[in-house]
Amino acid sequence: MKKILVSACLAGKCCRYDGTAKPDEQVIRMVQEKRAVCACPETMAGLRIPRPPAEIRGGDGDDVLQKRACVYNKEGKNITKEFLDGAEKFLDFTLRGGFEEVWLKAKSPSCGVTKIYDGSFSGRLRDGCGVTCAMLRKNGVRVVEVP
Repeated sequence: MKKILVSACLAGKCCRYDGTAKPDEQVIRMVQEKRAVCACPETMAGLRIPRPPAEIRGGDGDDVLQKRACVYNKEGKNITKEFLDGAEKFLDFTLRGGFEEVWLKAKSPSCGVTKIYDGSFSGRLRDGCGVTCAMLRKNGVRVVEVP
């Protein structure tokens, strides 16, 4: 059976910036049946719950890895270091655990796979991926987006 790692918020864990979860019934079932394990890159980085929302300015997760973009919270604080730290810890957990596939929450500045918020905190989306997604892909890990 394929080893799958999933975003913790999809498994019903209240780890999102606003202290909520984004539960997905299939993911919850998989975790309950021990067919998947959950983790959150933002909490792995030590970011508190709740916390101000964050968005990538100047690009997407690939650009953050290349130092062409940064992650800011809504209060204007640059939290790129924390997002990179969380992505590295999540990648290490993924590789050490032998996970073949990672299911990530859509639109997140960490976990988004195809779309993320544009950095203006206006609710507008742009094409691109989050920091953790970019790091996973860069290291050959298969990612799947969950709405």
